[in-house]
Amino acid sequence: MRNNKLFLMPFIMLGIVSCQNDALYEPISEADPKVSALSGYKRSSALTATFGDNIDLNNLANYSDQEIPSYIIQDNAPFINPITDAGATLGRVLFYDKNLSSNNTVSCASCHKQELAFGDNSIASQGVNGQTGRHSMRLVNTRFSFESRFFWDERASSLETQTTMPVKDHIEMGFSGSNGDLSVNDLITRLKGLPYYQELFTKAYGSSDITERKMQNALAQFIRSITSFDSKYDQGRANSFSDFSSFSNFTAEENLGKKLFLETPVLSLLVGGDRIAGGLGCAGCHGAPEFSIAPISSNNGVINMINSNGIDINVTKSPSLRDLVNSNGASNGPMMHSGLITTLEGVVDHYNKVPKSSKNPKLDIRLALADNLRVTEKEKKALIAFLKTLSGKNIYTDKKWSNPFINQ
Repeated sequence: MRNNKLFLMPFIMLGIVSCQNDALYEPISEADPKVSALSGYKRSSALTATFGDNIDLNNLANYSDQEIPSYIIQDNAPFINPITDAGATLGRVLFYDKNLSSNNTVSCASCHKQELAFGDNSIASQGVNGQTGRHSMRLVNTRFSFESRFFWDERASSLETQTTMPVKDHIEMGFSGSNGDLSVNDLITRLKGLPYYQELFTKAYGSSDITERKMQNALAQFIRSITSFDSKYDQGRANSFSDFSSFSNFTAEENLGKKLFLETPVLSLLVGGDRIAGGLGCAGCHGAPEFSIAPISSNNGVINMINSNGIDINVTKSPSLRDLVNSNGASNGPMMHSGLITTLEGVVDHYNKVPKSSKNPKLDIRLALADNLRVTEKEKKALIAFLKTLSGKNIYTDKKWSNPFINQ
């Protein structure tokens, strides 16, 4: 259970937010009498045939009351779409269901794989009508960031909005309603014909009626439930006063890497802004303990596009730095929006001397100030050792985030 924090808001403000978003959210409430009426629900043949023992409406997995460390303070989950077990269960099914693509071949999970911290091992993900223009972002800890916008270029104003944008994309999942594609209304008609959705939507909302907004809310709940707080870093942080303390469970190399990550560099104006002392300044954009992207960021100097000679300067968001690699140290897929950096060594090399280009007027000022960080081999190894401590284990194996379909 999350430690209670004083998120006190004047009631008038809460009322304003609720009124402004009435059209945006259809709240899920397991306290609804129509929902609780499903208590003691007899398993139907549709649920059993589709999910086996993976989903039991009488014994839902815990999504709503997960352990979140007290030192985690960033949280972009809206008050008006709280995670419920029934809502996230519905979201889990939608996330893995290939019926959400026009030709029944692609699901959200096709590009966001649990074994890769919900990222992709392909540079470009395969959609129903081609490949994506950017590498698929890992979804681990999407909830824990001050930045509440989504996609690499932040074009989605919320996670709720983001969830069905790939569904409505001609290339990705094909329900664009243009270019001869089916529409979202066609998708809803398809889902209404699947008996298991009648039961899942009723459990979550008290009604079997399906709308795009209900789908968005449920998908957002499931994605926000995907958390990773069982890393070596979390074990050390839980027993330390602050991130700047030396962690007793860290090696000397890992503590050095943490110090380099957190501390700002000292630059010499006499040597073109080269680093002469201090740390590497990583926390300036990826602050601990969430390691999410700062809300006001420009691009990081990676402006190449996938399989193209063009440039892409509008990328201002990144996934959390947690679970860049799995608990065994293996990469969770290519990195950056172009997917062309494949190792942590390559990432450090990029930031050591960020490319400056007249074609890129949107380079983040924090990166533009330094010409060369002059990272030594010892420092590079230490920083990478620290980054590896940010990976947990449960995210890769927890059944509640796994594919519920028994025949996929």
